[in-house]
Amino acid sequence: MDNDTRTLFFSFFNEVGIIAQLSRTALEARLPKGLTLPHFSVVNHLIRVKDGQTPLALANAFQVPKTTMTHTLGGLTANGFVEIRPNPDDGRSKTVWLTDAGRRFREDAIRSIDPDIEVFKSQYPEEKIREIVPELAAIRALLDAARD
Repeated sequence: MDNDTRTLFFSFFNEVGIIAQLSRTALEARLPKGLTLPHFSVVNHLIRVKDGQTPLALANAFQVPKTTMTHTLGGLTANGFVEIRPNPDDGRSKTVWLTDAGRRFREDAIRSIDPDIEVFKSQYPEEKIREIVPELAAIRALLDAARD
């Protein structure tokens, strides 16, 4: 790979990283005290994908150590957002289930960033975002496949 190509790709991933940091900070500023983006992300994942997953499956999905996921799930459990139940398929493991409070937490968090979204929409109308999202999803899928 030549230097121009390397610089282009580095610049792209640098911008993506900065966007991730800025969006994380904006969301975390609006979450209830003591809750972080990982808490929101796990709840969001359980709603988007499905609940009833094992902590190990969640750790793998988020590419974090199981101990890190256990800590995150502990915070969610303490806040009443998830319940940890025995795994009916494997008595040695547990499964993670959303509660109604967890679903409300997600909806409240999403609603809390409405002011930020309105500012964003003033520069990037919905049509433009609809054009960008499929490209980002394709890049994510490529990177996700490469890690497996």
